[in-house]
Amino acid sequence: MKATIQPSSVSGEIFAPASKSSMQRACAASLVRHGESIIYNPGISNDDKAALRVIQALGAKVNYLVDGSLQITGKGIDPISNEVNCGESGLGIRMFAPLVAMSKEPITIIGEGSLLSRPMDFFDEVLPQLGVQITSNDGKLPIQLKGPLQPQNITIDGSLSSQFLTGLLMAYAAAEAQDVTINVIDLKSKPYVDLTLKVMEAFGLKIPANNNYQSFEFKTSPAANTNIVQYTVEGDWSGGAFLLVAGAIAGNITVNGLDIASTQADKAIVHALSDCGCKLSIQADQIEIGPATLKAFQFDATDCPDLFPPLVALASFCKGKTIIEGVHRLTHKESNRALTLQDEFGRMGVTIDLQDNIMIVHGGNGVEGATVHSRHDHRIAMACAIAALKAEGETIIVEAGAVGKSYPNFYEHIQSLGATCSVVE
Repeated sequence: MKATIQPSSVSGEIFAPASKSSMQRACAASLVRHGESIIYNPGISNDDKAALRVIQALGAKVNYLVDGSLQITGKGIDPISNEVNCGESGLGIRMFAPLVAMSKEPITIIGEGSLLSRPMDFFDEVLPQLGVQITSNDGKLPIQLKGPLQPQNITIDGSLSSQFLTGLLMAYAAAEAQDVTINVIDLKSKPYVDLTLKVMEAFGLKIPANNNYQSFEFKTSPAANTNIVQYTVEGDWSGGAFLLVAGAIAGNITVNGLDIASTQADKAIVHALSDCGCKLSIQADQIEIGPATLKAFQFDATDCPDLFPPLVALASFCKGKTIIEGVHRLTHKESNRALTLQDEFGRMGVTIDLQDNIMIVHGGNGVEGATVHSRHDHRIAMACAIAALKAEGETIIVEAGAVGKSYPNFYEHIQSLGATCSVVE
Protein backbone atom coordinates (compact mmCIF):
# COMPACT_ATOMS: atom_id res chain seq x y z
CA MET A 1 0.00 0.00 0.00
CA LYS A 2 1.18 3.53 -0.81
CA ALA A 3 -0.13 6.75 0.69
CA THR A 4 0.38 10.04 -1.11
CA ILE A 5 0.03 13.21 0.94
CA GLN A 6 0.01 16.76 -0.34
CA PRO A 7 0.73 19.81 1.84
CA SER A 8 -2.54 20.47 3.63
CA SER A 9 -4.22 22.43 6.37
CA VAL A 10 -6.43 20.64 8.86
CA SER A 11 -9.46 21.75 10.84
CA GLY A 12 -12.51 20.33 12.61
CA GLU A 13 -13.20 17.79 15.34
CA ILE A 14 -12.26 14.13 15.65
CA PHE A 15 -12.38 11.32 18.17
CA ALA A 16 -9.15 9.59 19.10
CA PRO A 17 -8.98 5.85 18.32
CA ALA A 18 -9.49 3.24 21.02
CA SER A 19 -6.40 2.44 23.08
CA LYS A 20 -4.90 -0.93 22.20
CA SER A 21 -3.03 -0.83 25.52
CA SER A 22 -6.37 -0.64 27.31
CA MET A 23 -8.16 -3.02 24.92
CA GLN A 24 -5.58 -5.82 25.05
CA ARG A 25 -5.37 -5.70 28.84
CA ALA A 26 -9.18 -5.84 29.01
CA CYS A 27 -9.14 -8.92 26.77
CA ALA A 28 -6.66 -10.67 29.08
CA ALA A 29 -8.60 -9.73 32.20
CA SER A 30 -11.90 -10.91 30.72
CA LEU A 31 -10.27 -14.23 29.83
CA VAL A 32 -8.96 -15.05 33.30
CA ARG A 33 -11.93 -13.88 35.34
CA HIS A 34 -14.86 -16.26 35.70
CA GLY A 35 -17.96 -14.64 34.30
CA GLU A 36 -19.31 -12.24 31.71
CA SER A 37 -17.63 -9.00 30.69
CA ILE A 38 -18.98 -6.30 28.38
CA ILE A 39 -16.35 -4.17 26.65
CA TYR A 40 -17.49 -0.86 25.19
CA ASN A 41 -15.58 1.09 22.53
CA PRO A 42 -13.55 -2.01 21.57
CA GLY A 43 -10.46 -1.46 19.44
CA ILE A 44 -10.26 -2.56 15.80
CA SER A 45 -6.49 -2.57 15.26
CA ASN A 46 -4.59 -5.65 14.12
CA ASP A 47 -3.15 -6.01 17.62
CA ASP A 48 -6.64 -5.89 19.13
CA LYS A 49 -7.87 -8.56 16.72
CA ALA A 50 -4.88 -10.71 17.60
CA ALA A 51 -5.70 -10.41 21.31
CA LEU A 52 -9.27 -11.56 20.66
CA ARG A 53 -8.00 -14.57 18.70
CA VAL A 54 -5.66 -15.47 21.56
CA ILE A 55 -8.29 -15.36 24.28
CA GLN A 56 -10.65 -17.46 22.16
CA ALA A 57 -7.90 -20.05 21.65
CA LEU A 58 -7.43 -20.07 25.43
CA GLY A 59 -11.12 -20.72 26.11
CA ALA A 60 -13.00 -17.40 26.19
CA LYS A 61 -16.22 -16.94 24.23
CA VAL A 62 -16.51 -13.67 22.29
CA ASN A 63 -19.72 -12.20 20.86
CA TYR A 64 -20.28 -8.88 19.09
CA LEU A 65 -23.42 -7.12 20.31
CA VAL A 66 -25.69 -4.95 18.20
CA ASP A 67 -24.43 -1.74 19.82
CA GLY A 68 -20.86 -2.53 18.76
CA SER A 69 -19.71 -3.67 22.19
CA LEU A 70 -18.13 -7.04 22.95
CA GLN A 71 -19.50 -9.71 25.25
CA ILE A 72 -16.71 -11.93 26.57
CA THR A 73 -17.35 -14.94 28.79
CA GLY A 74 -14.29 -16.21 30.60
CA LYS A 75 -13.69 -19.25 32.75
CA GLY A 76 -9.96 -19.05 33.29
CA ILE A 77 -7.39 -20.75 31.07
CA ASP A 78 -9.19 -23.62 29.30
CA PRO A 79 -7.50 -23.96 25.89
CA ILE A 80 -9.33 -25.22 22.82
CA SER A 81 -6.20 -25.10 20.68
CA ASN A 82 -2.56 -26.13 21.08
CA GLU A 83 -1.38 -22.99 19.27
CA VAL A 84 -1.93 -19.25 19.73
CA ASN A 85 -0.93 -16.49 17.31
CA CYS A 86 -0.04 -13.09 18.79
CA GLY A 87 0.23 -11.49 15.36
CA GLU A 88 2.79 -8.71 15.48
CA SER A 89 1.91 -7.51 18.98
CA GLY A 90 4.79 -7.03 21.42
CA LEU A 91 2.36 -6.48 24.28
CA GLY A 92 0.39 -9.54 23.17
CA ILE A 93 3.30 -11.99 23.35
CA ARG A 94 4.67 -10.56 26.59
CA MET A 95 1.31 -10.41 28.36
CA PHE A 96 -0.25 -13.63 27.11
CA ALA A 97 2.78 -15.95 27.40
CA PRO A 98 2.48 -16.25 31.21
CA LEU A 99 -1.25 -16.92 30.78
CA VAL A 100 -0.55 -19.59 28.16
CA ALA A 101 1.91 -21.07 30.68
CA MET A 102 -0.96 -21.75 33.06
CA SER A 103 -2.10 -24.60 30.82
CA LYS A 104 -1.25 -28.16 31.79
CA GLU A 105 -1.05 -29.07 28.12
CA PRO A 106 1.78 -27.83 25.85
CA ILE A 107 0.86 -24.78 23.75
CA THR A 108 2.95 -23.20 21.02
CA ILE A 109 3.01 -19.42 20.63
CA ILE A 110 3.64 -18.07 17.15
CA GLY A 111 3.70 -14.58 15.69
CA GLU A 112 4.16 -12.60 12.50
CA GLY A 113 6.36 -9.94 10.95
CA SER A 114 8.81 -8.13 13.18
CA LEU A 115 7.66 -10.08 16.25
CA LEU A 116 9.57 -13.09 14.93
CA SER A 117 12.88 -11.29 15.45
CA ARG A 118 12.17 -9.62 18.78
CA PRO A 119 13.98 -11.14 21.81
CA MET A 120 11.99 -13.30 24.23
CA ASP A 121 14.90 -14.41 26.44
CA PHE A 122 12.94 -13.16 29.44
CA PHE A 123 10.68 -16.21 29.27
CA ASP A 124 13.62 -18.63 29.01
CA GLU A 125 15.05 -17.10 32.17
CA VAL A 126 11.93 -16.58 34.27
CA LEU A 127 9.22 -19.12 33.43
CA PRO A 128 11.26 -22.24 34.42
CA GLN A 129 11.53 -20.70 37.89
CA LEU A 130 7.73 -20.91 38.03
CA GLY A 131 7.51 -24.57 37.11
CA VAL A 132 6.98 -24.01 33.39
CA GLN A 133 8.64 -26.13 30.71
CA ILE A 134 9.75 -23.96 27.78
CA THR A 135 11.19 -24.68 24.37
CA SER A 136 12.17 -21.63 22.35
CA ASN A 137 13.97 -20.79 19.14
CA ASP A 138 17.14 -19.33 20.70
CA GLY A 139 15.08 -16.81 22.62
CA LYS A 140 12.73 -16.03 19.74
CA LEU A 141 9.40 -17.31 18.45
CA PRO A 142 8.01 -19.85 18.13
CA ILE A 143 8.05 -20.93 21.76
CA GLN A 144 6.27 -23.86 23.38
CA LEU A 145 5.10 -23.64 26.99
CA LYS A 146 3.79 -26.34 29.33
CA GLY A 147 2.60 -25.50 32.80
CA PRO A 148 0.85 -25.04 34.98
CA LEU A 149 2.62 -21.89 36.13
CA GLN A 150 3.11 -21.88 39.90
CA PRO A 151 3.41 -18.40 41.47
CA GLN A 152 6.62 -18.04 43.47
CA ASN A 153 8.66 -15.28 45.04
CA ILE A 154 10.74 -14.07 42.12
CA THR A 155 12.98 -11.22 40.97
CA ILE A 156 12.79 -9.94 37.38
CA ASP A 157 14.56 -7.32 35.28
CA GLY A 158 12.16 -4.56 34.22
CA SER A 159 14.62 -2.54 32.13
CA LEU A 160 13.62 -3.85 28.68
CA SER A 161 9.85 -3.51 29.00
CA SER A 162 7.12 -3.33 31.62
CA GLN A 163 5.02 -5.66 29.46
CA PHE A 164 6.71 -8.76 30.89
CA LEU A 165 5.63 -7.64 34.36
CA THR A 166 2.08 -7.06 33.09
CA GLY A 167 1.90 -10.69 31.97
CA LEU A 168 3.16 -12.00 35.30
CA LEU A 169 0.76 -9.80 37.26
CA MET A 170 -2.16 -11.12 35.20
CA ALA A 171 -1.01 -14.73 35.60
CA TYR A 172 -0.47 -14.44 39.36
CA ALA A 173 -3.92 -12.89 39.70
CA ALA A 174 -5.47 -15.64 37.58
CA ALA A 175 -3.76 -18.26 39.75
CA GLU A 176 -5.11 -16.47 42.84
CA ALA A 177 -1.57 -16.15 44.17
CA GLN A 178 -1.23 -15.69 47.91
CA ASP A 179 1.69 -14.49 50.00
CA VAL A 180 4.13 -14.25 47.09
CA THR A 181 6.08 -11.27 45.79
CA ILE A 182 7.38 -10.21 42.37
CA ASN A 183 10.51 -8.10 42.90
CA VAL A 184 11.44 -5.81 39.99
CA ILE A 185 14.81 -4.27 39.16
CA ASP A 186 14.98 -1.05 37.12
CA LEU A 187 11.36 -0.96 35.97
CA LYS A 188 10.65 1.14 32.87
CA SER A 189 7.30 2.55 31.66
CA LYS A 190 5.74 2.66 35.11
CA PRO A 191 2.54 4.34 33.84
CA TYR A 192 1.76 1.21 31.82
CA VAL A 193 1.97 -0.85 35.02
CA ASP A 194 -0.50 1.59 36.56
CA LEU A 195 -2.82 0.90 33.61
CA THR A 196 -2.45 -2.86 34.15
CA LEU A 197 -3.37 -2.56 37.81
CA LYS A 198 -6.29 -0.28 36.97
CA VAL A 199 -7.68 -2.80 34.47
CA MET A 200 -7.18 -5.70 36.88
CA GLU A 201 -9.13 -3.81 39.53
CA ALA A 202 -11.93 -2.99 37.08
CA PHE A 203 -12.34 -6.70 36.32
CA GLY A 204 -12.33 -7.79 39.95
CA LEU A 205 -8.96 -9.55 39.85
CA LYS A 206 -6.66 -9.89 42.83
CA ILE A 207 -4.56 -6.71 43.10
CA PRO A 208 -1.02 -6.85 44.51
CA ALA A 209 0.39 -4.22 46.82
CA ASN A 210 2.63 -1.91 44.78
CA ASN A 211 5.72 -1.11 46.85
CA ASN A 212 7.04 1.88 44.91
CA TYR A 213 7.36 -0.25 41.73
CA GLN A 214 10.17 -2.24 43.36
CA SER A 215 7.98 -5.15 44.38
CA PHE A 216 4.39 -6.32 43.91
CA GLU A 217 3.06 -8.37 46.80
CA PHE A 218 0.09 -10.72 46.47
CA LYS A 219 -1.52 -11.30 49.86
CA THR A 220 -4.23 -13.60 51.10
CA SER A 221 -7.58 -12.01 50.24
CA PRO A 222 -11.21 -13.02 49.61
CA ALA A 223 -12.24 -14.20 46.14
CA ALA A 224 -13.38 -11.46 43.78
CA ASN A 225 -17.05 -11.03 42.95
CA THR A 226 -18.41 -12.64 39.79
CA ASN A 227 -20.89 -9.96 38.73
CA ILE A 228 -20.98 -8.80 35.13
CA VAL A 229 -18.14 -6.39 34.45
CA GLN A 230 -18.70 -3.40 32.16
CA TYR A 231 -15.55 -1.75 30.88
CA THR A 232 -15.05 1.11 28.43
CA VAL A 233 -11.81 1.11 26.47
CA GLU A 234 -10.06 4.46 26.80
CA GLY A 235 -9.22 6.75 23.94
CA ASP A 236 -5.67 6.13 22.79
CA TRP A 237 -3.04 8.72 23.70
CA SER A 238 -0.51 6.91 21.49
CA GLY A 239 -2.58 7.36 18.35
CA GLY A 240 -4.08 10.60 19.56
CA ALA A 241 -0.57 12.07 19.83
CA PHE A 242 -0.30 12.07 16.04
CA LEU A 243 -3.59 13.94 15.72
CA LEU A 244 -2.46 16.48 18.29
CA VAL A 245 0.82 17.07 16.46
CA ALA A 246 -1.15 17.49 13.23
CA GLY A 247 -3.06 20.29 14.91
CA ALA A 248 0.08 21.88 16.29
CA ILE A 249 1.70 22.16 12.87
CA ALA A 250 -1.14 22.23 10.34
CA GLY A 251 -4.34 23.80 11.68
CA ASN A 252 -6.82 24.29 14.50
CA ILE A 253 -8.51 21.04 15.50
CA THR A 254 -10.32 19.52 18.47
CA VAL A 255 -9.47 15.98 19.54
CA ASN A 256 -12.14 14.26 21.64
CA GLY A 257 -11.98 11.15 23.79
CA LEU A 258 -8.60 11.65 25.46
CA ASP A 259 -8.83 11.50 29.25
CA ILE A 260 -6.21 13.73 30.84
CA ALA A 261 -6.57 11.66 34.04
CA SER A 262 -5.62 8.46 32.20
CA THR A 263 -2.74 6.30 33.41
CA GLN A 264 -1.53 5.90 29.82
CA ALA A 265 2.11 6.97 29.61
CA ASP A 266 1.69 8.73 26.29
CA LYS A 267 -0.50 11.46 27.69
CA ALA A 268 2.87 13.07 28.44
CA ILE A 269 2.70 14.40 24.87
CA VAL A 270 0.83 17.39 26.30
CA HIS A 271 4.01 18.53 28.08
CA ALA A 272 5.94 18.65 24.82
CA LEU A 273 3.08 20.44 23.09
CA SER A 274 2.93 22.99 25.89
CA ASP A 275 6.68 23.53 25.86
CA CYS A 276 6.91 24.02 22.09
CA GLY A 277 4.52 26.97 22.19
CA CYS A 278 1.55 25.81 20.13
CA LYS A 279 -1.98 26.90 20.97
CA LEU A 280 -3.32 24.41 23.50
CA SER A 281 -6.48 24.14 25.58
CA ILE A 282 -6.95 20.99 27.65
CA GLN A 283 -10.30 19.96 29.07
CA ALA A 284 -11.50 16.77 30.75
CA ASP A 285 -12.25 14.83 27.56
CA GLN A 286 -11.35 17.29 24.83
CA ILE A 287 -8.22 19.04 23.61
CA GLU A 288 -8.19 22.08 21.34
CA ILE A 289 -4.89 22.66 19.55
CA GLY A 290 -3.51 24.86 16.81
CA PRO A 291 -0.29 26.18 15.30
CA ALA A 292 1.79 29.10 16.54
CA THR A 293 5.47 30.00 16.44
CA LEU A 294 7.03 26.72 17.51
CA LYS A 295 10.28 26.48 19.45
CA ALA A 296 12.57 23.57 20.32
CA PHE A 297 11.93 21.65 23.54
CA GLN A 298 13.45 18.98 25.79
CA PHE A 299 11.60 15.80 26.62
CA ASP A 300 12.38 12.56 28.49
CA ALA A 301 10.63 9.69 26.67
CA THR A 302 12.15 6.88 28.74
CA ASP A 303 8.77 5.90 30.17
CA CYS A 304 6.87 6.63 26.94
CA PRO A 305 9.10 5.53 24.04
CA ASP A 306 6.17 5.24 21.63
CA LEU A 307 6.08 9.05 21.61
CA PHE A 308 9.39 9.31 19.75
CA PRO A 309 7.80 9.26 16.24
CA PRO A 310 5.19 12.00 16.85
CA LEU A 311 7.75 14.01 18.84
CA VAL A 312 10.17 13.89 15.90
CA ALA A 313 7.40 15.04 13.55
CA LEU A 314 6.67 17.93 15.92
CA ALA A 315 10.32 18.81 16.49
CA SER A 316 10.94 19.01 12.75
CA PHE A 317 8.89 22.23 12.73
CA CYS A 318 10.25 23.66 15.99
CA LYS A 319 13.04 26.20 15.57
CA GLY A 320 16.26 25.01 17.17
CA LYS A 321 17.61 21.76 18.58
CA THR A 322 15.04 19.55 20.27
CA ILE A 323 16.51 17.01 22.70
CA ILE A 324 14.65 13.76 23.39
CA GLU A 325 15.97 11.27 25.96
CA GLY A 326 15.29 7.54 26.04
CA VAL A 327 16.79 6.31 22.77
CA HIS A 328 17.83 3.03 24.42
CA ARG A 329 14.13 2.07 24.57
CA LEU A 330 13.82 2.06 20.76
CA THR A 331 15.98 -0.87 19.72
CA HIS A 332 13.41 -3.66 19.97
CA LYS A 333 10.34 -2.02 18.48
CA GLU A 334 8.78 -2.91 15.10
CA SER A 335 11.95 -1.38 13.68
CA ASN A 336 15.02 0.08 15.35
CA ARG A 337 13.10 3.32 15.61
CA ALA A 338 16.03 5.58 16.39
CA LEU A 339 17.82 4.66 13.16
CA THR A 340 14.58 4.48 11.17
CA LEU A 341 13.53 7.97 12.25
CA GLN A 342 16.99 9.29 11.43
CA ASP A 343 16.90 7.72 7.96
CA GLU A 344 13.33 8.47 6.91
CA PHE A 345 13.20 12.02 8.25
CA GLY A 346 16.61 12.50 6.69
CA ARG A 347 14.93 11.84 3.35
CA MET A 348 12.60 14.71 4.24
CA GLY A 349 15.53 17.04 4.89
CA VAL A 350 15.48 16.85 8.70
CA THR A 351 18.80 16.22 10.44
CA ILE A 352 18.69 13.92 13.47
CA ASP A 353 21.75 13.20 15.60
CA LEU A 354 21.99 10.18 17.90
CA GLN A 355 24.29 10.44 20.91
CA ASP A 356 24.06 7.42 23.19
CA ASN A 357 20.66 7.80 24.91
CA ILE A 358 19.90 11.20 23.37
CA MET A 359 18.23 12.14 20.09
CA ILE A 360 18.76 15.67 18.77
CA VAL A 361 16.34 16.93 16.11
CA HIS A 362 17.44 20.01 14.19
CA GLY A 363 14.12 21.68 13.49
CA GLY A 364 12.69 24.75 11.85
CA ASN A 365 14.80 24.52 8.69
CA GLY A 366 12.04 23.25 6.45
CA VAL A 367 10.68 19.78 5.71
CA GLU A 368 10.82 18.41 2.18
CA GLY A 369 8.29 16.14 0.54
CA ALA A 370 9.92 12.83 -0.35
CA THR A 371 9.37 9.13 -0.88
CA VAL A 372 9.78 7.40 2.48
CA HIS A 373 9.30 3.86 3.75
CA SER A 374 7.41 2.85 6.86
CA ARG A 375 9.85 -0.03 7.48
CA HIS A 376 6.65 -1.93 8.29
CA ASP A 377 6.37 0.18 11.44
CA HIS A 378 2.97 1.76 12.09
CA ARG A 379 4.31 4.71 14.06
CA ILE A 380 6.93 5.57 11.43
CA ALA A 381 4.21 5.66 8.76
CA MET A 382 2.06 7.98 10.86
CA ALA A 383 4.95 10.26 11.80
CA CYS A 384 5.93 10.74 8.17
CA ALA A 385 2.30 11.36 7.21
CA ILE A 386 1.88 14.09 9.82
CA ALA A 387 5.16 15.77 8.85
CA ALA A 388 4.02 15.63 5.22
CA LEU A 389 1.11 17.95 6.00
CA LYS A 390 3.46 20.93 6.10
CA ALA A 391 6.27 19.66 3.90
CA GLU A 392 7.36 21.38 0.71
CA GLY A 393 5.90 19.16 -1.98
CA GLU A 394 4.34 15.73 -2.20
CA THR A 395 5.21 12.88 0.16
CA ILE A 396 4.77 9.21 -0.73
CA ILE A 397 4.79 6.60 2.03
CA VAL A 398 5.68 3.07 0.92
CA GLU A 399 4.16 0.19 2.94
CA ALA A 400 1.72 2.69 4.35
CA GLY A 401 -0.62 -0.09 5.45
CA ALA A 402 1.56 -0.65 8.51
CA VAL A 403 -0.83 1.70 10.35
CA GLY A 404 -3.26 -1.22 10.61
CA LYS A 405 -1.30 -2.52 13.59
CA SER A 406 -2.63 0.21 15.87
CA TYR A 407 -4.75 2.73 13.91
CA PRO A 408 -6.38 1.18 10.80
CA ASN A 409 -8.47 4.25 9.93
CA PHE A 410 -5.64 6.76 10.41
CA TYR A 411 -5.63 7.97 6.80
CA GLU A 412 -9.42 8.31 6.75
CA HIS A 413 -9.23 10.34 9.94
CA ILE A 414 -6.69 12.86 8.65
CA GLN A 415 -8.69 13.07 5.41
CA SER A 416 -11.78 13.96 7.46
CA LEU A 417 -9.80 16.86 8.93
CA GLY A 418 -8.97 18.17 5.47
CA ALA A 419 -5.70 16.46 4.59
CA THR A 420 -5.20 15.77 0.90
CA CYS A 421 -4.34 12.11 1.15
CA SER A 422 -4.83 9.23 -1.27
CA VAL A 423 -4.14 5.56 -0.60
CA VAL A 424 -3.67 2.84 -3.21
CA GLU A 425 -3.03 -0.87 -2.74
